[in-house]
Amino acid sequence: MQRFLCFWHQDVPVVDEQFRQLERELGLLLRRAQASSAAISRDVHPDLEPAAYSLLALIAAAPGVRASDLAMTIGVGRGTMSRQLARLGALGLVSRRPDPDDYRGQLLELTDEGHRRFDSAQQARRAFLRQALTGWGEADVVALARQLARLNEDLAATRRPH
Repeated sequence: MQRFLCFWHQDVPVVDEQFRQLERELGLLLRRAQASSAAISRDVHPDLEPAAYSLLALIAAAPGVRASDLAMTIGVGRGTMSRQLARLGALGLVSRRPDPDDYRGQLLELTDEGHRRFDSAQQARRAFLRQALTGWGEADVVALARQLARLNEDLAATRRPH
């Protein structure tokens, strides 16, 4: 038993340092992503808020998504979602239609203008990533995408204590 405890104590600083490094790298990635999202959202529409770009991406990926499901997916309240969607609607990027299965719900889709602007911004973002990852092999890009998907799933499944 003593041997196990010594092994555990010796291992803790290594694990802590790994998580410190992970925290630093994620922090840097998030700051860069935030700056990038601001630039890309301006490419979509000069008045588009950076957080709204991810909403457009989710709506583009799942046309007809319910506003309430979208709010739950990104972890915001219905009021916040309603305000953001109203802004996207006012900019002519998103349309809403009644949910035939739930009179209170709304189904969301990108407008033709929303598709055009979103597709253009997405192409620019992918070109940037291709350029930034020029030295990466296809297997490395696939592995990163898989690990990021896994991280996103695990983060979504874990509630952070307040």
